[in-house]
Amino acid sequence: MSKTLLLFCGGTISMHKNTKTKALDVSHSYDQLLKLEPRFSQICDVDIEFIDNIDSTNLTSEQWTKIAAAIDKNYDRYDGFVITMGTNTMAYCSAALSFALVNIGKPVILTGAQIPAESLSTDARNNFINALRLSTLNIAGVFVVFGSKIIKGCRAKKVSESELDAFRTFNQKDFGEIGVGTVLNFKQPRHSEPLQVKNKFVEQIVCLTLIPGLQAEVIRHLIDSGTRGFILRAYGSGDIPYNFEDALLYAKKKKVPIVVTTQCPGGATVMGINDVGLKALETGVIQAFDMCMEAMSTKLMWLLGQNTPYEEIKKLMETNFVGEVDSSRAAAIMGVE
Repeated sequence: MSKTLLLFCGGTISMHKNTKTKALDVSHSYDQLLKLEPRFSQICDVDIEFIDNIDSTNLTSEQWTKIAAAIDKNYDRYDGFVITMGTNTMAYCSAALSFALVNIGKPVILTGAQIPAESLSTDARNNFINALRLSTLNIAGVFVVFGSKIIKGCRAKKVSESELDAFRTFNQKDFGEIGVGTVLNFKQPRHSEPLQVKNKFVEQIVCLTLIPGLQAEVIRHLIDSGTRGFILRAYGSGDIPYNFEDALLYAKKKKVPIVVTTQCPGGATVMGINDVGLKALETGVIQAFDMCMEAMSTKLMWLLGQNTPYEEIKKLMETNFVGEVDSSRAAAIMGVE
């Protein structure tokens, strides 16, 4: 019988609907999960470690660090790990753990629910059972299991606040699907190479969305206020107005990395298509290529947390670590006449 460690972080899956406010609030603990289905023990032996009990809206790198440390501490004692948490920042957590758990050789499965476990119509039961099932399979890495989908942790994105299939794989095929049986579209087997945990993150990151009239001086002011890095959501394929050039060069002078992504849903950043993008690229900004927001932001936080020199961050942001980025799509676009 496989052994799985459940790391409990709270979220909707364990919430209660307040009779006065009608809003969901933190109430139950992991006891609600154990009441869902008495036959969990037929899948695997489950032990529980309490991390936190909060709405994931309030979850930060503090919890990511605790989760990674708990996996490190218990790595040799368990065959797999399941993390239950809220859905709002689940994709950020799964991406962060994908980078922090270097060379992970066992499955780490994140799941939660759109409807609390205390409700008769909850989706918690199926999600939790499927997560436990996945924790026993011959796979390695960080994954989100939700509804019928198995999604790589570095490619997960929440796309609905109400649908039970609330997550999608960003710019890639799903890792697998769960129906009557389980179908895996990729091979990523367990291995016995040593795990390295690098769970430090820098949180002083700002995300800016370009809109017509946005003043470039905002970047300079934020840098002077202590911002350590930027995600800049540009137009089109990564186009930035010419009048931002001085601000981008100021960031380079201050060694503050700026990662540029597109505002287009499901798009890829290719900054050499138009002259406005090319001129911005020449200032030293970093292309996100096909990374999702959750991966690019947590990866930047993680690289800064490892005290990565500014001169190396560009290369490493554009380098694939765990399947989060594929620059070949951009190369193919640039090759089109």
